[in-house]
Amino acid sequence: MHCLSTAIPDVMILEPQVFRDERGFFMEVFHEEKFAALGLPTRFVQDNHSASRRGVLRGLHYQVRQAQGKL
Repeated sequence: MHCLSTAIPDVMILEPQVFRDERGFFMEVFHEEKFAALGLPTRFVQDNHSASRRGVLRGLHYQVRQAQGKL
């Protein structure tokens, strides 16, 4: 996550890293620890965004310790 300052006090531009491949793209839009490191503490944990080209099926990897839900 890149944080860019603006001419307006306390207004920042946050640029997530986008991972692209032949299936589409994936990016982590929000991550609690990374935002806290930028001085933006909150209680929301993580939000991701992905898009796939036609015919691609994506899913979650099975996890016991850090379970995830997907909308």
